[in-house]
Amino acid sequence: MPFCGLDIHKKEVQAVILNDDGKVILTQRFLATRSVIEAFARKHLTKNDRVALEATTNTWPIAAILGPFVKEVVVSNPLRTKVIAQTKIKTDKVDAKVLAQLLRVDFLPSVWIPDAETRSMRQRSTERTMFVNDRTRIKNRIHSIFHQRLLEVPTGELFSTKNLAWLRNPPASLDAEGRAALTRQLSLFDSVQREVEAVTDSCAEKAYDNPQIKLLMTLPGFDFCAAGSLLAALGDITRFPSADKAAAYLGLAPSTYQSGDKCYHGRITKQGRSHARWMLTEAAQAAASHPGPLGAFFRKLAKRRNNRNLAITATARKLVTIAWHMLKNNEPYRYAQPRTIDDKLARLRVRATGQKRQSGMKKGEKRSAQYGTGERTRAVPSLDQVYEREGLPPIQPLTAGEQRMVAEHGVGKHAKEIRTARRVPRSSKSSKPKQ
Repeated sequence: MPFCGLDIHKKEVQAVILNDDGKVILTQRFLATRSVIEAFARKHLTKNDRVALEATTNTWPIAAILGPFVKEVVVSNPLRTKVIAQTKIKTDKVDAKVLAQLLRVDFLPSVWIPDAETRSMRQRSTERTMFVNDRTRIKNRIHSIFHQRLLEVPTGELFSTKNLAWLRNPPASLDAEGRAALTRQLSLFDSVQREVEAVTDSCAEKAYDNPQIKLLMTLPGFDFCAAGSLLAALGDITRFPSADKAAAYLGLAPSTYQSGDKCYHGRITKQGRSHARWMLTEAAQAAASHPGPLGAFFRKLAKRRNNRNLAITATARKLVTIAWHMLKNNEPYRYAQPRTIDDKLARLRVRATGQKRQSGMKKGEKRSAQYGTGERTRAVPSLDQVYEREGLPPIQPLTAGEQRMVAEHGVGKHAKEIRTARRVPRSSKSSKPKQ
């Protein structure tokens, strides 16, 4: 069984093929284009061959091209491969040969090869993040135009609809050079904003048809973009034997150094996709004020350790573990705020399809007891009603261990309240969900 190692670059590929005894039978360098790669595969590879290549920018399309021609394509983890086979002499031929040798002796540290749908989700998530980062940089440059000239700007969000109109017609105190710079930056802002909206609409359309994204949206702090980013990072959830493995994959596990009878645990490893880890941290910020078990966990840990950042990181890790269980058991989050989930899924539906829910009383529905009293109220459905209306799986009964957890965190009232339909005053600020 021949073994082929490929050292991939942006423009060229170095190939080395070994036989079963480890002897080099072919060394070839060729262009990294689809036609040339297919020609190389037809001429030199067979259905009995195994191919090894490192994970890099253009790894996945090359792996997809070679897949039909060989028995197996193995993508290696470059960081771990470097630790195993670091040499003083480094050339493309040496690198390709090392990959083939490690594959031959089954000692190549491999990574999971994502399917086409997962790669597409990662592409959309990455593209949206890039546009949002570009937009943030432009906003910062616009702020600096006024800061450098010690000019006041309207209070509140500078890029709201009202304040954007003010920016497009700035005060006379802004000099000509500043006006020109502001015009250029606003032009860039409008262009990038259109791209952000376009890619966000694309994400919404895909998310609306994905039941797993809707499941993850029931978590505190998760909209369809955050849910899609997490699902894109995890991919096939069945490849993780436990929730701890999923958290470690995203770099949210503590680093460990053990020698003899000494064992030290340090900061998180920060491995895996940094964008997904950042989104989890942002979601943890929202979960910090949640009235359910997640918020109680955060507040208890932050108080005990007197460290908000540590509690945020721990909450982000807990979000991953909960998400793993939700996807594995196909069950939504049990302690979500019904109004928040209703609003989040409604916004997704409107953005993806433009379809709004019909308001008004349903046939056979009775008026509330407050009707005609002048007291303005709003119906708050139970969490079970929201999930049933949105086509989500029902909530399973709590286990004995989970019932003890609810009691220990003091969130039994919240757990009971969200499962009960009720009416709340429209003017009550306290009824606004914190999530």
